[in-house]
Amino acid sequence: METAALPVLVRRFPGVLPYEPVWRAMQAFTDARTEATADEFWSLQHEPVFTLGQAGKREHVLAPGDIPVVPVDRGGQVTYHGPGQIVVYPLVDLRRAGLGVRELVHRIEQAIIDTLDHWNIVAARRDGAPGVYVGAAKVAALGLRIRRGASFHGLAFNAAMDLEPFHRINPCGYEGLAVTQVLDLGGPSSPAALESVLIDHLCAQLGLRAQPADPVLPALAPRVAAPA
Repeated sequence: METAALPVLVRRFPGVLPYEPVWRAMQAFTDARTEATADEFWSLQHEPVFTLGQAGKREHVLAPGDIPVVPVDRGGQVTYHGPGQIVVYPLVDLRRAGLGVRELVHRIEQAIIDTLDHWNIVAARRDGAPGVYVGAAKVAALGLRIRRGASFHGLAFNAAMDLEPFHRINPCGYEGLAVTQVLDLGGPSSPAALESVLIDHLCAQLGLRAQPADPVLPALAPRVAAPA
Protein backbone atom coordinates (compact mmCIF):
# COMPACT_ATOMS: atom_id res chain seq x y z
CA MET A 1 0.00 0.00 0.00
CA GLU A 2 1.44 3.39 -0.95
CA THR A 3 1.97 5.59 2.09
CA ALA A 4 0.57 9.10 1.85
CA ALA A 5 2.50 12.12 3.09
CA LEU A 6 0.05 12.69 5.96
CA PRO A 7 1.63 12.83 9.42
CA VAL A 8 0.12 11.13 12.44
CA LEU A 9 1.31 12.32 15.83
CA VAL A 10 2.37 9.25 17.83
CA ARG A 11 2.17 9.85 21.56
CA ARG A 12 3.76 7.16 23.74
CA PHE A 13 2.76 7.39 27.38
CA PRO A 14 5.28 6.09 29.93
CA GLY A 15 4.25 3.93 32.83
CA VAL A 16 0.76 2.59 33.44
CA LEU A 17 -2.14 5.04 33.44
CA PRO A 18 -5.64 5.01 34.96
CA TYR A 19 -8.34 4.41 32.38
CA GLU A 20 -10.98 7.06 32.89
CA PRO A 21 -8.89 10.26 32.54
CA VAL A 22 -7.47 8.95 29.25
CA TRP A 23 -10.96 8.10 28.01
CA ARG A 24 -12.22 11.59 28.89
CA ALA A 25 -9.24 13.14 27.12
CA MET A 26 -10.03 11.15 23.96
CA GLN A 27 -13.60 12.45 24.04
CA ALA A 28 -12.41 16.03 24.50
CA PHE A 29 -9.86 15.71 21.69
CA THR A 30 -12.52 14.34 19.32
CA ASP A 31 -15.05 17.03 20.20
CA ALA A 32 -12.51 19.84 19.75
CA ARG A 33 -10.86 18.69 16.53
CA THR A 34 -11.35 20.52 13.22
CA GLU A 35 -10.65 19.63 9.59
CA ALA A 36 -7.07 20.85 10.15
CA THR A 37 -6.41 18.74 13.25
CA ALA A 38 -3.70 16.14 12.74
CA ASP A 39 -4.56 12.52 13.45
CA GLU A 40 -2.98 10.97 16.53
CA PHE A 41 -2.14 7.54 17.92
CA TRP A 42 -2.04 7.29 21.71
CA SER A 43 -0.05 4.24 22.82
CA LEU A 44 -0.06 3.20 26.48
CA GLN A 45 -0.82 0.65 29.17
CA HIS A 46 -3.66 0.86 31.67
CA GLU A 47 -4.09 0.06 35.32
CA PRO A 48 -6.36 -3.00 35.79
CA VAL A 49 -9.90 -2.24 34.63
CA PHE A 50 -12.84 -3.95 32.96
CA THR A 51 -14.60 -1.80 30.36
CA LEU A 52 -18.15 -2.51 29.27
CA GLY A 53 -19.12 -1.30 25.79
CA GLN A 54 -22.45 0.18 24.77
CA ALA A 55 -23.84 -3.23 23.87
CA GLY A 56 -22.32 -4.77 26.99
CA LYS A 57 -24.37 -6.94 29.31
CA ARG A 58 -23.53 -7.02 33.01
CA GLU A 59 -24.03 -10.78 33.12
CA HIS A 60 -20.80 -11.15 31.15
CA VAL A 61 -18.93 -9.67 34.12
CA LEU A 62 -18.74 -12.81 36.23
CA ALA A 63 -16.57 -11.96 39.24
CA PRO A 64 -14.73 -8.63 38.94
CA GLY A 65 -13.43 -8.72 42.50
CA ASP A 66 -11.29 -5.68 43.22
CA ILE A 67 -11.00 -4.61 39.56
CA PRO A 68 -13.33 -1.72 38.67
CA VAL A 69 -15.94 -2.06 35.92
CA VAL A 70 -16.37 1.09 33.79
CA PRO A 71 -19.28 1.43 31.32
CA VAL A 72 -17.95 3.29 28.26
CA ASP A 73 -19.14 4.67 24.92
CA ARG A 74 -17.32 2.30 22.57
CA GLY A 75 -18.81 -0.58 20.63
CA GLY A 76 -18.59 -4.15 21.81
CA GLN A 77 -18.98 -6.03 25.05
CA VAL A 78 -16.69 -6.42 28.06
CA THR A 79 -12.90 -6.62 27.98
CA TYR A 80 -9.97 -6.26 30.35
CA HIS A 81 -7.06 -3.82 30.30
CA GLY A 82 -3.99 -4.16 32.49
CA PRO A 83 -0.20 -3.79 32.66
CA GLY A 84 1.63 -5.65 29.92
CA GLN A 85 -1.16 -5.07 27.38
CA ILE A 86 -0.52 -2.59 24.57
CA VAL A 87 -3.44 -0.23 24.04
CA VAL A 88 -3.43 2.01 20.98
CA TYR A 89 -6.09 4.63 20.43
CA PRO A 90 -6.22 5.74 16.75
CA LEU A 91 -7.78 9.21 16.72
CA VAL A 92 -8.38 9.44 12.98
CA ASP A 93 -10.49 11.71 10.76
CA LEU A 94 -12.24 9.03 8.69
CA ARG A 95 -13.68 11.45 6.17
CA ARG A 96 -10.23 12.82 5.40
CA ALA A 97 -8.81 9.30 5.23
CA GLY A 98 -11.66 8.12 2.98
CA LEU A 99 -12.44 5.22 5.30
CA GLY A 100 -15.66 3.68 6.52
CA VAL A 101 -15.92 2.03 9.92
CA ARG A 102 -15.77 -1.52 8.55
CA GLU A 103 -12.67 -0.73 6.51
CA LEU A 104 -11.02 0.89 9.52
CA VAL A 105 -11.64 -2.23 11.61
CA HIS A 106 -10.30 -4.44 8.82
CA ARG A 107 -7.10 -2.39 8.51
CA ILE A 108 -6.46 -2.30 12.25
CA GLU A 109 -6.89 -6.07 12.37
CA GLN A 110 -4.50 -6.45 9.43
CA ALA A 111 -1.89 -4.31 11.18
CA ILE A 112 -2.06 -6.65 14.19
CA ILE A 113 -1.86 -9.74 11.96
CA ASP A 114 1.17 -8.29 10.15
CA THR A 115 2.80 -7.44 13.49
CA LEU A 116 2.44 -11.03 14.69
CA ASP A 117 3.82 -12.28 11.38
CA HIS A 118 7.03 -10.37 12.21
CA TRP A 119 7.61 -13.10 14.85
CA ASN A 120 6.26 -15.90 12.61
CA ILE A 121 3.01 -16.09 14.56
CA VAL A 122 0.10 -16.97 12.28
CA ALA A 123 -3.04 -15.02 13.19
CA ALA A 124 -6.42 -14.39 11.59
CA ARG A 125 -9.63 -12.41 11.95
CA ARG A 126 -13.10 -13.93 12.39
CA ASP A 127 -16.27 -12.89 10.59
CA GLY A 128 -18.70 -11.25 12.96
CA ALA A 129 -16.25 -11.21 15.89
CA PRO A 130 -13.88 -8.23 15.62
CA GLY A 131 -10.37 -8.84 16.87
CA VAL A 132 -7.43 -11.06 16.06
CA TYR A 133 -7.06 -14.74 16.93
CA VAL A 134 -4.27 -17.31 17.02
CA GLY A 135 -5.97 -20.64 16.65
CA ALA A 136 -9.01 -20.57 18.91
CA ALA A 137 -7.59 -17.95 21.29
CA LYS A 138 -8.02 -14.19 21.08
CA VAL A 139 -4.84 -12.12 21.26
CA ALA A 140 -6.22 -8.65 20.45
CA ALA A 141 -9.59 -6.96 20.92
CA LEU A 142 -11.10 -3.97 19.11
CA GLY A 143 -13.69 -1.47 20.23
CA LEU A 144 -14.28 1.83 18.44
CA ARG A 145 -16.53 4.87 18.60
CA ILE A 146 -17.09 7.27 15.71
CA ARG A 147 -18.15 10.82 16.49
CA ARG A 148 -18.14 13.84 14.21
CA GLY A 149 -16.59 11.66 11.51
CA ALA A 150 -13.59 10.71 13.65
CA SER A 151 -12.59 7.58 15.55
CA PHE A 152 -11.60 7.10 19.15
CA HIS A 153 -11.12 4.16 21.50
CA GLY A 154 -9.16 1.45 19.66
CA LEU A 155 -7.28 -1.80 20.15
CA ALA A 156 -5.96 -3.84 23.06
CA PHE A 157 -3.09 -6.22 22.22
CA ASN A 158 -2.06 -8.78 24.83
CA ALA A 159 1.74 -8.63 24.97
CA ALA A 160 3.18 -9.93 28.27
CA MET A 161 0.60 -9.69 31.04
CA ASP A 162 -1.33 -11.49 33.76
CA LEU A 163 -4.22 -13.14 31.92
CA GLU A 164 -6.06 -14.24 35.07
CA PRO A 165 -8.60 -11.34 35.02
CA PHE A 166 -9.95 -12.60 31.69
CA HIS A 167 -11.30 -15.61 33.64
CA ARG A 168 -13.51 -13.19 35.59
CA ILE A 169 -15.49 -12.22 32.48
CA ASN A 170 -16.89 -13.68 29.29
CA PRO A 171 -14.35 -11.95 27.03
CA CYS A 172 -16.12 -9.85 24.40
CA GLY A 173 -19.37 -11.51 25.49
CA TYR A 174 -18.32 -15.07 24.53
CA GLU A 175 -18.58 -17.66 27.28
CA GLY A 176 -15.44 -19.79 27.49
CA LEU A 177 -13.49 -17.78 24.90
CA ALA A 178 -9.79 -18.56 25.25
CA VAL A 179 -7.41 -15.61 25.52
CA THR A 180 -3.69 -15.66 24.81
CA GLN A 181 -0.74 -13.27 24.67
CA VAL A 182 2.24 -12.71 22.40
CA LEU A 183 4.81 -13.81 25.00
CA ASP A 184 3.20 -17.27 25.23
CA LEU A 185 3.16 -17.54 21.44
CA GLY A 186 6.91 -17.11 21.11
CA GLY A 187 6.98 -13.35 20.65
CA PRO A 188 9.05 -10.76 22.50
CA SER A 189 8.96 -10.34 26.28
CA SER A 190 9.10 -6.57 25.90
CA PRO A 191 5.80 -4.81 25.11
CA ALA A 192 7.84 -1.89 23.75
CA ALA A 193 9.35 -4.06 21.01
CA LEU A 194 5.90 -5.22 19.96
CA GLU A 195 4.47 -1.70 20.10
CA SER A 196 7.13 -0.29 17.77
CA VAL A 197 6.33 -2.82 15.04
CA LEU A 198 2.59 -2.38 15.57
CA ILE A 199 2.76 1.40 15.10
CA ASP A 200 4.68 0.91 11.83
CA HIS A 201 2.01 -1.46 10.51
CA LEU A 202 -0.86 0.78 11.63
CA CYS A 203 0.71 3.67 9.72
CA ALA A 204 1.15 1.50 6.63
CA GLN A 205 -2.45 0.29 6.74
CA LEU A 206 -3.91 3.77 7.23
CA GLY A 207 -1.62 5.58 4.80
CA LEU A 208 -0.03 7.73 7.50
CA ARG A 209 3.49 8.79 8.36
CA ALA A 210 4.52 8.60 12.01
CA GLN A 211 5.76 11.73 13.74
CA PRO A 212 6.78 11.39 17.41
CA ALA A 213 5.06 13.79 19.77
CA ASP A 214 5.08 14.46 23.49
CA PRO A 215 2.40 12.75 25.58
CA VAL A 216 -0.70 14.75 26.37
CA LEU A 217 -2.24 14.78 29.86
CA PRO A 218 0.89 16.03 31.66
CA ALA A 219 -1.00 15.96 34.97
CA LEU A 220 -1.28 12.17 34.74
CA ALA A 221 1.81 10.78 36.42
CA PRO A 222 2.33 7.04 35.94
CA ARG A 223 1.34 5.17 39.08
CA VAL A 224 3.05 1.88 38.28
CA ALA A 225 6.38 1.16 36.59
CA ALA A 226 5.99 -0.20 33.06
CA PRO A 227 6.90 -3.89 32.66
CA ALA A 228 10.33 -4.54 31.20
